[in-house]
Amino acid sequence: MARFRAMILAAGRGERMRPLTDHTPKPLLAVGGKPLIVWHIERLRAAGFTELVINHAHLGHRLEQALGDGAAFGVRIAWSPEVRALETAGGIRHALPLLDDAPFVVVNGDVFCDADFSAMRTAAASLRTTGPLAHLLLVDNPDHHPDGDFHLDGAGRIDADQTPRLTFSGIGAYHPALFAGLADDTPAKLAPLLRAAMAADQVRGEHHRGRWVDVGTPARLAGLDRELARQG
Repeated sequence: MARFRAMILAAGRGERMRPLTDHTPKPLLAVGGKPLIVWHIERLRAAGFTELVINHAHLGHRLEQALGDGAAFGVRIAWSPEVRALETAGGIRHALPLLDDAPFVVVNGDVFCDADFSAMRTAAASLRTTGPLAHLLLVDNPDHHPDGDFHLDGAGRIDADQTPRLTFSGIGAYHPALFAGLADDTPAKLAPLLRAAMAADQVRGEHHRGRWVDVGTPARLAGLDRELARQG
């Protein structure tokens, strides 16, 4: 059986979360009794992802201290430190040598999502066999982002220009070729790569209708924590 790796993006500074992130990396902020990043690790492990790559920059040593090699969570973590912020695509490009030159899943470390990652595992497998460069998980537009990002048609194709639009969740499966044109250790954003791939009809996706939160402010963090506490 083919093995697929997953990467959790954890290198962001978390400016909007200050002062909480002055001494704690944003993915280590707790909701529902455990750090945001641990929710991801547990869901990825449940879906069969046992080999994870995590990048870091700001307070990265705190992440390594908290998570170690991943054995306590039933996974194996390879760390991808960044001397300077490389943005999303630059961070992924820097980590490619750890991702085994095969399609992989990426999860933003500062979102909360109840998606079943086994579906993303299937999506990564489809990139290996059918040719698209990316498969994105889209969600309903939150109040703070009402216009959304991308259009999803009935055949699962994603387009950057049509409407109505859904919001990109920060969770996707990618083929390494999407990042082939980037130089290592160079900051690069993900959106331009995705838009170019969409123009070539190389991006597919699905609509997740479950729970998703962009935990970008202290208020959203506190609200999610209260919600999870009520759920027990």
